[in-house]
Parts: sequence; structure tokens; C-alpha cells
Amino acid sequence: MKQSGELDDPRRRLLVQALSAGFFSAGWTSQAMADIFGSTPAQLPPGQSVYRVSGVATVNGAPATLKTRIGPKDTVETGRDGEIVFVVGSSSFILRNSSRLVLDGRQEGDNAITSALRLVTGKLLSVFGKSDRQIRMQSTTATIGIRGTGVYMESEPDQTYFCTCYGIADISAADDPESKDTVAASHHDRPLYIMNDAKAKGRNIRRAPFKNHSDPELMLIETLVGRSAPFVFPGSEYDAPRRDY
Repeated sequence: MKQSGELDDPRRRLLVQALSAGFFSAGWTSQAMADIFGSTPAQLPPGQSVYRVSGVATVNGAPATLKTRIGPKDTVETGRDGEIVFVVGSSSFILRNSSRLVLDGRQEGDNAITSALRLVTGKLLSVFGKSDRQIRMQSTTATIGIRGTGVYMESEPDQTYFCTCYGIADISAADDPESKDTVAASHHDRPLYIMNDAKAKGRNIRRAPFKNHSDPELMLIETLVGRSAPFVFPGSEYDAPRRDY
């Protein structure tokens, strides 16, 4: 049986191993990084939304490429073999395979502002810049308010997996107002399942293991928007917090 957090996708395994080895260091040449990722990890220039796309991915139904612009009211989807890494304003995302993400926000001049998003199905790793405003995240079973946060979400018909990687999140079960919680995390401190069980009123938020996302990936998407993740990890094979949940 695979352990929680084990990497099944060979593309993701390659990414995590390369990042863990130190893509910020001089030991990685620009050409080597470009061979692995398509470009050297750095803040995306103005006008570029997509950092990497593999397999089938679409934006508003059209095939996504490195030249695709993604706005704050667009819908991004991936196929069974798809994955897309992209930026909208000061927010950055890795949308994994078999996922559908609906963004809701506005454009203010050159600034794209994300105010809400809905993960209809699939898996999403995302980071958001510090702001006085709260961003609303929704899934099939959860409504979550976040601010200046890194988070990971998996949306399934009867449950949501949610990890506050760092920052603060106000979490509530969509159909059970008695089930709510606030998580203040510095390093994946309290992952949760948010259930949809009518017989468990007030008990639809439950502890969960850490799984399916990594610190190097968070570092990557923070880099794409010109920020650093608020933690430091050692080199070699590290890809998840060394703690029990």
C-alpha cells in the first residue's frame, strides 16, 4: 500500500526531486531547468499566465498553451493525463489531472483580482498574496475563506480534503452550518476532511493525513509570483513535513 503523500505521477516526482535538489542554486543551469520544466523557475513576466502545461488542459474550452492568457473569470480544466501550472494576478496554481476549476474575480486595470474560486472536481494546489480581503473557495462539500494563504484541496462528490499549508482558513461544511473550524497553520499543521454526511451534523469536519502535495511545489508556485514560501527545508529527497497527523 502506498503511504500518504507518495508521488504516483512520474512528472510530479521529477519536479519534486529536481526542486528538492535545489533549483535556486548555481548547480542548476538555465538549460538544465528548461529541459525539465520548459523554462527556468522565475517570476512570470507581465502578460504570461501559463508556466507549464502537459497532457490535455483547456481554458474556457480551448486548448491551453504557454501563450494562453487566463483571466479572473475563466474556467480551467484538465484531462486524465493533464496538468497546468499558471498564474492569475498575485495567485498561483497547480491544477492536477481530471480537474475543473471555475474562477470568479475582476480585472482592475492591469491587475487580475481573484475573489472566489470553485473546484468542481479534482485537485488544486494554490498560493495567494497577502491582502485585507478574504478569498472564498468552494468544493462539493465545503466553503472556505482564506487570506494570504497556501492551500491544497481535493474535491470529490461526498468529501473534500483540505490542507492549510500556511496561513489562516475558516472552514465550514456546505450543508452543515454546525460543522465549522478555523485553522491557523505554519506548516501543514492540521489537514482536514470535510464530509457530506446528513447523519453527522456538527461532526462533518474530521482530521486527515498529509498527502499528495509538497513543499517544493509550493516553493515553485510562490516563485512564479515573485514570492518565497514561509519555510525552509533541507535538500535531498524531502517532499513532505516529517510529522505525524
